[in-house]
Amino acid sequence: MTDHDDGGLSERARAVLAIERLSWAGPGAKERAVRERLGISPTHYYQLLNALLDDERALAHDPVTVNRLRRIREAQRERRA
Repeated sequence: MTDHDDGGLSERARAVLAIERLSWAGPGAKERAVRERLGISPTHYYQLLNALLDDERALAHDPVTVNRLRRIREAQRERRA
């Protein structure tokens, strides 16, 4: 995978968002897919995902997914506060 494409999101960033659009049956299925499809650890995946949620290019690419995940993240932050 290349990391950048003409000022837009990288292939990896688009792949992370694509994984987030899917529904996952059973525990561990998403983590397995992350390792198999992206070749990274789930920890690294969630670090990339969290950074993407603050990236306006990700919002422009997939507003439904990014806004849904931003709402979830904000709710989790509020519960911890």
